[in-house]
Amino acid sequence: MMRQVAIAACGMTKFSKNDSTIESTLAQSARDLFQKHDVRYMIDTVLVSTNANEKYLSQILSEYIGVSPNISHTVESMCSSGTSAILSAYSYISSGMADVILVSGADRYDSPGRVLSWDDSRGEFLHPTHWASLYTHAYREKHSIPLENLAIIPVKNHKQAAYNPYALSKKQYTINDVTHSKHITNEIRLLDCSRPCTGGASVLLASKDVCKKITDTPIWITGIGQKTTSAGFTKTKSYHTLESTQIAATTALHMAGHTPDMIDVAEIHDAFSVCEPMALESIGMAKKGAGTTLAKTLHDTNDFMINPRGGLLGSGHPLGATGIAQSAEIFTQLSGMGGKRQVDNPQIGLVHNMAAAGTTSAVLILER
Repeated sequence: MMRQVAIAACGMTKFSKNDSTIESTLAQSARDLFQKHDVRYMIDTVLVSTNANEKYLSQILSEYIGVSPNISHTVESMCSSGTSAILSAYSYISSGMADVILVSGADRYDSPGRVLSWDDSRGEFLHPTHWASLYTHAYREKHSIPLENLAIIPVKNHKQAAYNPYALSKKQYTINDVTHSKHITNEIRLLDCSRPCTGGASVLLASKDVCKKITDTPIWITGIGQKTTSAGFTKTKSYHTLESTQIAATTALHMAGHTPDMIDVAEIHDAFSVCEPMALESIGMAKKGAGTTLAKTLHDTNDFMINPRGGLLGSGHPLGATGIAQSAEIFTQLSGMGGKRQVDNPQIGLVHNMAAAGTTSAVLILER
């Protein structure tokens, strides 16, 4: 029988443009966690999520924090590395192979992982802005959405990032600011893009019995889903939907016994403006073509339900830390510790993390 698994604690670093090493950034987020719960003596597994070229990072982190784990290794899956590491940790605990796992992720502003040079079908267009441009064009054409309508996504998320002490951005923008920002391609403007940065995040996962010794308010992982449809985005069925997201979300929601309309708060992988509405529609939280309408409604009513920490657009995107930071935010929200960005009394949260133009997606369902 599979054991229940909870997130018991989290730790973060500020997302910035500093030159901190991967090793020190990983250690900083772990130490932030330990300041709240000094549980180093309980940890039997250490997993690291990163796209950096440094080697042996989980073992190095273990030495930095004074832990000698039974299991330690690094997980790399481009932008979805963080949730992939959490899913690995979940599997270890639910199967009985581990009891308490530290999952730490970090990357720098100059870490590799944004360019998939392996994929020859991309031709000369290796940078993510080019697949985002194709997706934006296809999504707009499919649903007859003006380019200006997508501007609400960065406006909303930068506004919410202003209440996140760890976020890269503290500046708020208007629709006019977004629409008149520099065009990177015909479809993508500068403020449509998340920014690489240096940052780290950690979460502590524990089995039900052990979790009771750490916290009285664990946040349970009740649903998990993951799907890879291809490696190269030119193999995907559609440029206006996210097939891997739809499959991963369906799997996670079915496991948890929930439907999309039951989600109270969600972290969505908004690497570019178009990604948020596409993901919300693929998950089932918005009708097809209505993702930007939902975003505008939330913005106008000051409802932080989607991307309360500011998403990738506002918070920054240190690849290996992103999925862990998203999970830490939902943990924080369900624990009622979101401060000025707190959503009203959420019970069920969702994390959506994807990579390589949505060719891989991971979805977690978390519950109070």
